Amino acid sequence: MSTTRRAAVLGSPIAHSLSPVLHRAAYAELGLAHWSYDRFEVDEAGLPRFFAELDASWAGLSLTMPLKRAVIPLLDEISDTVAAVEAVNTVVFKEDGRRVGDNTDIPGMIAALHERGVEKVDSAAVLGAGATASSALAALSRLCAGPVTAYVRSSARADEMRQWGERLGVDVRIGDWAEAGRAFDAPLVVATTPAGTTDALAGAVPDRPGTLFDVLYEPWPTALAAAWSARGGAVVGGLDLLVHQAALQVERMTGRATAPLAVMRAAGERALAAP
Repeated sequence: MSTTRRAAVLGSPIAHSLSPVLHRAAYAELGLAHWSYDRFEVDEAGLPRFFAELDASWAGLSLTMPLKRAVIPLLDEISDTVAAVEAVNTVVFKEDGRRVGDNTDIPGMIAALHERGVEKVDSAAVLGAGATASSALAALSRLCAGPVTAYVRSSARADEMRQWGERLGVDVRIGDWAEAGRAFDAPLVVATTPAGTTDALAGAVPDRPGTLFDVLYEPWPTALAAAWSARGGAVVGGLDLLVHQAALQVERMTGRATAPLAVMRAAGERALAAP
């Protein structure tokens, strides 16, 4: 009889998360009948208690906002990537009881871009300066040969992005959000802001732009992504990122060498298309 294994996604708000759909599809395809994946509404204040109540049946956790930094003090070990960006989206529970934090957003971003033929760019722009923006900088450190301009709303956010750049070896330059339309001259633009934030920029998209990576997946397409496609640009969406990072989580949590990427993507597309 196989031992039941548990995993889940935590965050606040969490009801919208597609992670259960993707992970459960992977478990079904891999024949992991005794694995379960759920979602739990957990904020920063409740995170220590949630961890304290976990038992040996737990294999791993996915973390979304606002927990990606708050979880770090609760872990026994973190990857070098986490140390650089101070953001954890994956916790794996080892057989010896260690809690190990990693970040699959970064390799997930790289894989999603590679899938669309983006291997290297001479420069890039980032819209926003939160935890996802720091992961974007880490991904760009491996993809971008030149400067990255971050468009932000405050001097505090500007300072944070400069600090991330120094840690990651990225030449980060700062642009004021009021001039965010200038970002669209870059061959690669990564939009990391919440839903609706970039809608007003849709009219500034030029003809034949480069590649837009918009990390949102609902609502989709965003006004910016729709305008980008209409003007002949390539678009990588939040579902692309979600599927790739979730596949890496499945591999780390289950120990399987390869997650069923196509099956997970199809499950996500069905869920988003459902009324």
